[in-house]
Amino acid sequence: MSSYTMATTVERDFPETVELVRAALVAQGFGIITEIDMSATLKAKLDVDMPPQVILGACRPALAHQALLADPSIATLLPCNVVVRSVRPTTTTIEAFDPAFMAKIADSDAVRTVAADARERLTNVLETLAKEI
Repeated sequence: MSSYTMATTVERDFPETVELVRAALVAQGFGIITEIDMSATLKAKLDVDMPPQVILGACRPALAHQALLADPSIATLLPCNVVVRSVRPTTTTIEAFDPAFMAKIADSDAVRTVAADARERLTNVLETLAKEI
């Protein structure tokens, strides 16, 4: 885990973990508005093989709207990216951009409030997944 992400690793295979992540995000009020299959993209563009990895662009519209009202440039940091990455056949890591880092970039109390809410929800997602073991 880096200084700008939050993560957990679970003892589940990649496909099952992706579905659990989707469900946990929905339970916290997020929708998935983008999905990038990094393995397939890099295979198609560079002919390289990588373990399965997807980037899910998670969005809670009310939070995004509040953040955009406070600072329209915050759009460059949206949506909340959640990465699901296979480590081994039965081990998968889930990593999310830490909204607290976004709050450090934006000099706005309103953005800090939104970031705190998003961080709490993403923390709940990761904790839920960690308990699924």
